[in-house]
Amino acid sequence: MNFQGLNLSAPILRAVTEHGYTTPTPIQQQTIPHLLAKRDIIGCAQTGTGKTAAFAIPILELLSVKKTHNRHIRSLIVTPTRELAIQIAENFKAYGKYLDIRHTAIYGGVPQGRQVSALKNGLDVLITTPGRFLDLLNQGFIDVSRVEIVVLDEADSMLDMGFIKDVKKILATLPARIQTLLFSATMPTEIRTFAKSILQNPVEVSVTPVSSTAKRVTQSVVFVEQHAKTDLLVKVLSDVTIKRSLVFTRTKHGADKLVKQLAKTGIDAAAIHGNKSQNARQKALLDFRNSDIRVLVATDIAARGIDIDELPHVVNYEIPNVPETYVHRIGRTGRAGAAGTAISFCDPTERADLKSIQKLIGFDVPVVSSYR
Repeated sequence: MNFQGLNLSAPILRAVTEHGYTTPTPIQQQTIPHLLAKRDIIGCAQTGTGKTAAFAIPILELLSVKKTHNRHIRSLIVTPTRELAIQIAENFKAYGKYLDIRHTAIYGGVPQGRQVSALKNGLDVLITTPGRFLDLLNQGFIDVSRVEIVVLDEADSMLDMGFIKDVKKILATLPARIQTLLFSATMPTEIRTFAKSILQNPVEVSVTPVSSTAKRVTQSVVFVEQHAKTDLLVKVLSDVTIKRSLVFTRTKHGADKLVKQLAKTGIDAAAIHGNKSQNARQKALLDFRNSDIRVLVATDIAARGIDIDELPHVVNYEIPNVPETYVHRIGRTGRAGAAGTAISFCDPTERADLKSIQKLIGFDVPVVSSYR
């Protein structure tokens, strides 16, 4: 099936084609028809599957078909991080290039002035993080009385970040009869229970089970003492053919510390995590995309908004203690048919976490006894 077979209008097909899309991904192919039929949806799809387009394209289609005289918020997309909000907004801009659909993203960490102005000028689609939404709602700048479609994106991440109470507050402000879509990279019991409480007879769409790792990603693990990890990373990065490398740490402090350690060896790197200002985070991402820096050190939550097509290399500087997180981390590489490499550093205290990961993915990650 191609996009022409999804009953999309000419302006959207033109924009999608210009964006380089020809064949919908499984999540898009399975989700778009149900969304156009105005069904509630619970979707489970890991990173890199085209999930954002799966809801953005049909939302634009529905809003363009049923136009209103006055511009007001008709679709609300709630997402956990600033980076994700910006990324989703960029997608709406691309797919809605030839439509008269106005959207904006609002999030914390920046002054609210421009966001308030955008709200006052009228919107069709509002993309938001929970905290800033409730703040501006309480100030009287947001009117959600005419919302028709709400999307809860990265629901598992919002649960991890403690946003579920805020999400429930947001849902309580919306009209009683709306189309609700919930997307999550994983489907823990808490998320499934939450979904059942807010969705009406939902269609369930699940593609690429979270236990599966990208086939084109070459995985390996190196057993190393904790104190030797930085030296090992420097050794790995000495390979000049590695144009970009995304390095994962467990903590914000660990990310900052590693950047300083790398700087001492002459390796330019930047950290991205929740304690960084919005400007600092965006600059780090831009520098990384433009190859002004080779290394981006990230925590898992911040990395949810990193969407870089040509990312050949991922390093797990620290093994994640949640097995599914490993799948999401290495899913940052090997995207869109490209090959990728994922290397994990495992110290003695992380052996149990590695075993849990291998149980989830169904095979033992090949061990490299020494690296070059």
